[in-house]
Formats: sequence, structure tokens, C-alpha cells
Amino acid sequence: MSNISLYETFLVISTAALFLVYHLHLYVKVHKAPLTTAIGVTNHARHMWVERIIRGKRDILAVQTLRNQVMAATFLASTAMLISLGSFSAAFRPGVFMEVSHTLNLLGTKTETLWMFKLMLLGILFFVTFFNFSLCIRYYNHVGFMINTFQQNDVTVSEKAVTEVLNHGALHYTIGMRGFYLSVPLALWLFGPIWMLAGSVVLVAVLYRLDREA
Repeated sequence: MSNISLYETFLVISTAALFLVYHLHLYVKVHKAPLTTAIGVTNHARHMWVERIIRGKRDILAVQTLRNQVMAATFLASTAMLISLGSFSAAFRPGVFMEVSHTLNLLGTKTETLWMFKLMLLGILFFVTFFNFSLCIRYYNHVGFMINTFQQNDVTVSEKAVTEVLNHGALHYTIGMRGFYLSVPLALWLFGPIWMLAGSVVLVAVLYRLDREA
């Protein structure tokens, strides 16, 4: 790792700074002007959904909606784990793919150690993604019980408490999806830092559009 060129180091730091600055900006917007962001709008919508479900006693609708969310999170968690294991397997079995990536790596460092590090970093990212989707499933399962046991004077299953648990699950779902998004520039890094930076710029532009109020 000590043989990494200054050019590659600069581009990697620039990419990390780009994502950090963007998500700090998003964090501030969500807390100061939540209804101008997609995250804030969906949090508010989930709060209204919980109120309607509880007051209208729409138990079947709640179960069906939560089931769909759990199925989506389960599929994404399984996918993340498979990709993670595949990345680790590829890291310890370099072959033709490594030669192709080195051919397309125009200005970056070309060492087997760095190439293995990139794949292991990609594997770790998908492990974190899997963990977040697992937590998402956990919170949604809690909501499935809480929303059907509402008691007027019980704060542990109040509308506010159910909404908080539901939004915690949605937050981990969002973080898990960010892991999939982040894997794009990280995978492009295998072909060189310039590809990673270019992919990061495009990804941040797309996220900016998605994170705005729809």
C-alpha cells in the first residue's frame, strides 16, 4: 500500500470528500428543512400512514404493506451478502479480470496488493449494507406487532412510538440503498481512480435529484 501514487491518493481523497460534503449537506437539509427533501417528505408520509392505520383499524393493509417492505429488504440483504462473498472470493483469486482492470487503469497504481484491497473494501461495504437491511427487517417486524396492539394510554405503542420505529427501519433501508449506490464508484476504482471520480460526480448529481422533494 505504500507504493500508491500521489495522483491516485489525490483522486481517492477528492472522491471521499465529495461524498462527505454532499451527505453533510443532506443531513443539514433533513434536520432544518425536512419537507424540502425526499427523506423528510417520506418520514412525514409514514407518520400520516401510521395515524390512518391505527385510527381506521386497517390491520390487513398494515400487514400487507409491511410484508412488501420486508420482502424487498430481504431480497436486497441476500443480494448484498452474495456480492460481498463474491468480492472476497475474487480478491484471493486474481486472474483475467485483474489483467483487464490494469489495462484500463491509465494513470493509477497497478499492484496486486492494491487491487485486492479494493475488492476487500467492496466486500466490506456490502457486509455493512447487509447489516443495515437486516436491521431494517428487524424494525419492520417490530412495527407489525406494535401497530396492531395500540392502546390509548400506553406510550410504548402510541402513534409517535410506532412512527419512530417505522422511520428507524426506513433509515436503515436508505443507508442500505446508499451502500448499493456507493458500490458503483468503488467498483469503478478497480479500473482506475479517474473512473472512480467520474462515476462519483455522476452519482452525486443523480442523488441530488433523487434526494430533492418529489
